[in-house]
Amino acid sequence: MKKKLYFGSNLKMYKNIQDTVKYLQDLVALTKDISREEMELFIIPSYTTLESAAKNVDRSYVKLGAQNMCWEDEGQFTGEISPLMLEELGLDLVMIGHSERRHVFGETDAEENLKVKAALKHGFTTLLCIGETAEEKNFGISPEVLRTQLKVGFHDVPVSDVPNIWVAYEPVWSIGVNGTPASPDYAEEMHKVIKACLLEIFGDAGADIPVLYGGSVNPGNANELIVQPSIDGLFTGRAAWQADKFDKLIRDAMKTYREKYGE
Repeated sequence: MKKKLYFGSNLKMYKNIQDTVKYLQDLVALTKDISREEMELFIIPSYTTLESAAKNVDRSYVKLGAQNMCWEDEGQFTGEISPLMLEELGLDLVMIGHSERRHVFGETDAEENLKVKAALKHGFTTLLCIGETAEEKNFGISPEVLRTQLKVGFHDVPVSDVPNIWVAYEPVWSIGVNGTPASPDYAEEMHKVIKACLLEIFGDAGADIPVLYGGSVNPGNANELIVQPSIDGLFTGRAAWQADKFDKLIRDAMKTYREKYGE
């Protein structure tokens, strides 16, 4: 059986409604010929664009997700977005624990756990983002940090939810304009840690959880990253924000993967 490769992007606080819809429509048109049995494509736009995106984009070709979510269905949570609101939009997935949520807005592992459980309860594919800071890396505790984020993030999550779980490894020091991409060897080493921990948490079923690398993915390193045995996909930042460039990155990565593994 061929291994499915995952490609996606978080648009952060960029692109208005019109720009987002055009980007998604262009991306679908460009990638339509690639079998979705071989590739999973997903985009996570800003909240204000989601309704228009959901109505105007062929969802059989691209999954749409939200960048964050409150763990409560309703209540006195000014400024928050509930799972019920996202359900109303018919979204496919929710991203939980992006490093900017953790390190800019101060979210804790325990809060991410509440969000993970709420997202799974409402039937969303749940993408948990994890990653160590530069300081933690320098102290040599990256594996411990990742294991903690996973074990707390998935605390009390039943094995039956595994089909709806994805993980993105995004080293904090590699994200953003000034980020430094992780070397393919380092990324592979951390992905092995993550996959071993998922087996501890969920047993054999943990092997079915896709683990994506994100953090300054670009055309210069995507091919080296995608062929690492423990990397199941690429969570691409600004290199994905022009549809034609993302299409080329995806095609080059898939071609490189097939050439290496003969699939």
